[in-house]
Amino acid sequence: MLLTIEKWFDKISHVIGHLCSGLMLVMMLNIFYDVFMRYLFKSGSIALQEMEWHLFSVIILLGTSYALMEDSHVRVDVLYAKFSDKKKALVNIFGAIVFMMPIALLVALSSVGFVMEAFTSNEISSDPGGLTHRWILKALIPFSFWLLIFMTLGFIIKNINIYRGVTKAYFRKQEEL
Repeated sequence: MLLTIEKWFDKISHVIGHLCSGLMLVMMLNIFYDVFMRYLFKSGSIALQEMEWHLFSVIILLGTSYALMEDSHVRVDVLYAKFSDKKKALVNIFGAIVFMMPIALLVALSSVGFVMEAFTSNEISSDPGGLTHRWILKALIPFSFWLLIFMTLGFIIKNINIYRGVTKAYFRKQEEL
């Protein structure tokens, strides 16, 4: 049953990864257009420049969940690299429960007021010609950390499967078919 749940979390992670990839492409096109217009036609747009860092923020905020599930997050590998798969799984489970969950929960809960303040004040860019509705971007902060908490549960399940030896056996069986 845990293997089925792990596969479900992996599918969600892949959707997030594809979304971030698409947003990265949009961001690159935005930057290309902005630079092209600025240097060739001496015409620029504050809104497009702001959109660059808005897109970058979305990619980073959503990409953390994808990076976690793909096991490509930052960690100190001095000792970890020498551990067996079971020890690595235990370290991952411990780190997710003791470090990841509390920090993500803290940010998810404490950022709601920040979003509400931006929404009620109808916060916009302070630059003329900048983007409006800044609360939408700020709302992504608590959303992304709730998503990270949710995906951390999938990461824990994945590592429970690794600890139990189920994941490798399953993938070996799939390769044989």
